[in-house]
Amino acid sequence: MKDINHTQYFRVPQEIDLEVSDVLEKVYEALAEKGYNPVNQIVGYIMSGDPTYITNYKNARVLIMKVERDELLEEALSYYINNKLKRS
Repeated sequence: MKDINHTQYFRVPQEIDLEVSDVLEKVYEALAEKGYNPVNQIVGYIMSGDPTYITNYKNARVLIMKVERDELLEEALSYYINNKLKRS
């Protein structure tokens, strides 16, 4: 019999917070593995907001929907500027 004089703890496991770049990487990999053109699919999602552009494979759709679309665009643009334009 349990001791009813003590409070039991219920802990919900916390979700691991992924960086936007990690989400993009995981979604890209899932799309590529399924044979899609990842760039086209991610652009389609960013432009339309329609999650069906992203496969459910490897939980990619759930992952990408946890990030705001403007954050995805900001990450991609920042990466491009920092890695392509600043080299000139």
